[in-house]
Amino acid sequence: MARALDVIGERWALLVVRELLLGPRRFNDLLGGLSGMSPNVLNQRLNELVDCGVVNRRDLGAPTRVRLYELTPWGRELQPVLFQLGRWGTRAPLPPDGELGVGSLMLSLLAGFDQARAGELRGAYEFRINTETYAVEVADGLPRIRRGTVDQPDATLTTSIDTLRAVCGARTSMAVAVRSGDLRLDGDQHAVQRLTELLLAPFTPPPDA
Repeated sequence: MARALDVIGERWALLVVRELLLGPRRFNDLLGGLSGMSPNVLNQRLNELVDCGVVNRRDLGAPTRVRLYELTPWGRELQPVLFQLGRWGTRAPLPPDGELGVGSLMLSLLAGFDQARAGELRGAYEFRINTETYAVEVADGLPRIRRGTVDQPDATLTTSIDTLRAVCGARTSMAVAVRSGDLRLDGDQHAVQRLTELLLAPFTPPPDA
């Protein structure tokens, strides 16, 4: 434990890892997803995580000259650790200004996915939230989520982050959001139903809860 904390125990380090679980990110994208973190601290954490072998720094070169940060295979092994830590943290009080970002909501799908309740759920879906697009692919009873698109998705969901928070937080229903035009579902009836179950299952208590 002490050796692990030497690598990821500094403040913000695990949250940087969390932001990279869904795929590579640019420095400014990371900064935007970590409210309250200063650019200097983010730069320091990234340098430390790169030096330790948890994060890889990659330059795309001309003409884009974009620098990306992504998890190494060793860094990706932290995913189940982070999910378990997140489940443990759900019993802690929410901060007064705490709101889940898009990435956090997508990770909640993974962290809360109950394979036993999923049954034969499978398919490829797109979640289009504000300006971000996430590819969600379910196979062998497990979802895989990444930033990006899907070739010929079975169904797509298009909405704003505020509406998604309201639906996942049970402040409104999917049906109400669709009727109001705040949320759009595209695809055949069965695929849309599977996408709806995929989205809501992690936020819905089991029948015997």
